[in-house]
Amino acid sequence: MKRLVLAGFGAVAAMTMIGSANAADLPRRPAMPTKAAAYEAPYNWTGFYVGINGGAGFGRSDWSTAAGTSGFNTSGGLVGGTLGYNYQMGQAVFGLEGDLDWSDLRGSTTGGVCLGTSCETHNSWLATTRGRVGYAFGRVMPFLTGGAAFGDTKATAGGIGSQTTTKAGWTLGGGAEFAIAGPWTAKVEYLYVDLGKASCGIASCGAATDVSFTSNLVRAGINYRF
Repeated sequence: MKRLVLAGFGAVAAMTMIGSANAADLPRRPAMPTKAAAYEAPYNWTGFYVGINGGAGFGRSDWSTAAGTSGFNTSGGLVGGTLGYNYQMGQAVFGLEGDLDWSDLRGSTTGGVCLGTSCETHNSWLATTRGRVGYAFGRVMPFLTGGAAFGDTKATAGGIGSQTTTKAGWTLGGGAEFAIAGPWTAKVEYLYVDLGKASCGIASCGAATDVSFTSNLVRAGINYRF
């Protein structure tokens, strides 16, 4: 009986060794190829672009005569087009941007030097030419901007007349631009605009008057980069 058991164990061991040897002789299945991750080039801001922008403004206008000064708030919306160029060096981005907007920024008062009538200041168009300096964090670019501003200042004295003057001033601000898809980018920005003082004569305003116009603009825009 003992001999039969030992013979059985020996047969099992022999068959196990034969199976292992046969398995070792079988050809190995080739490894499945792995797919390499798609390469994405770093985003580059260099190039020309065009776009649209729109937003709102709030500011102040002062009417100054020999009798004193009356100031009042102005507000309204604006919308227009944008044209610009960026050049990226490392992470620094340098650019030049211009825009031209239709504007409805206005305000009025009936107090102070305007007592007995209504003094209104209205800006109907606004343009800027600005330099931009940004710092690229990949597809996000915060920036500072500043340059020249141009626009009209229409001074209206109710019941007397009005006078429109085209003025040149300055602007300063900042914002951020975001690459959203393909050549499309979106931006938000703040600009402070000062168009200085326009003159309104006696025939139009009832007295020789200096009319100032300043505004804080908050705008958003969409650009297409070439």
